[in-house]
Amino acid sequence: MSTEKKLTTQEIVKQQLERKKQAQSNGKNAMNLNSGNHRMKSQQSKKPSNTRRKIGG
Repeated sequence: MSTEKKLTTQEIVKQQLERKKQAQSNGKNAMNLNSGNHRMKSQQSKKPSNTRRKIGG
């Protein structure tokens, strides 16, 4: 009985690891596809507004 339980727990752990690996590989593939279509924009490209400086606030 105890050996069967150990085997089942090992199997469960293996299945969880496989799912984790699949999820990670799926995530990497999705990231690669998205990066191919969309470029990352620089956060410095947006110029700050001078309204506060003009108003004096």
